[in-house]
Amino acid sequence: MRRRPRREIEVFSLSFLDCICCGFGAMILLLCLVKINEPKSLEAASVDRAALLARLEEELAEIRGETTVLQRELDSRVRQLSSQRDLVARLRGDLSRVQGEFKASQELSSVQETIEGRLLLAQQQLTEEQKRLQARQARPRPADTPVGGIPVDSEYVVFVIDTSGSMFTIAWPLVVQKMSEVLDAYPQVKGLQVMNDEGNYMFGSYAGKWIPDTPARRRAVVERLRGWNAFSNSSPVEGIEAAIRTFARPDQKMSIYVFGDEFTGDSIEEVVRAVERLNRRGEQRKVRIHALGFPTMFSQTEWPEKTGVRFATLMRALCDRNGGAFVGLNGVR
Repeated sequence: MRRRPRREIEVFSLSFLDCICCGFGAMILLLCLVKINEPKSLEAASVDRAALLARLEEELAEIRGETTVLQRELDSRVRQLSSQRDLVARLRGDLSRVQGEFKASQELSSVQETIEGRLLLAQQQLTEEQKRLQARQARPRPADTPVGGIPVDSEYVVFVIDTSGSMFTIAWPLVVQKMSEVLDAYPQVKGLQVMNDEGNYMFGSYAGKWIPDTPARRRAVVERLRGWNAFSNSSPVEGIEAAIRTFARPDQKMSIYVFGDEFTGDSIEEVVRAVERLNRRGEQRKVRIHALGFPTMFSQTEWPEKTGVRFATLMRALCDRNGGAFVGLNGVR
């Protein structure tokens, strides 16, 4: 059988060229579509974000620091505002107290003027016979005549009163009574003053000055005493020394009346010597010192009466060395 002759194969045929062209076109298309610099862009973008994050964190830290500083300043201003408000409240209280005292002083002065006017009118209306009888009856007591054993020859009187809890809760009505009795023993003096055993004044407006002796002022002193409850350490030493330093003068007769029940100090002898130095001017005493002892400690069953005995011992020595008298009361009623 006759074999058919084999066709020769053309290597670079049209189909082959088409495939080659399509392949090259696809590669060119892929190169056009793919971003050649994409990794570098991504890396740069990552670096930019890291730097931005670091910068934002720094700004956040700065803001937090500024916030802390501002919070501290705010707390400081709030504390200052609170202290200023407290100061304003205290000043308003002081102003109210001063205004009250001033108003009371005006009222007392008005009452005093009214009473003095009525007294003058009544005196003018007395007949000569009534005046003669009045002069016969009203024989003045000599200035140096003692009352109850206590000399009443002083022109100025200072009261030093223990305002501690034991005095105020147990013996205060008796304190008011004894104050009135002592004032009655001095019909007329040139000046009065009242302070507690700490040296604090009953009337702040008269601190360091004498209170004028008028009937209205005496009533005001007694009424104020009824509710006067200032702080006290149950020792009359500070009040006595303050009274001598502030008011004692060599050219005036002055007495100090001490009302108390306790002495809580360290040494009686040291107090006696200290008062002796203050109250002596050569051979002369500047002031007399009298004392009334209230036995509040002796009525306390749960507390030893040691401080009460020490008060009596101290005041007996002070009164004896300074021309006065000590009176120990036997009860608180």
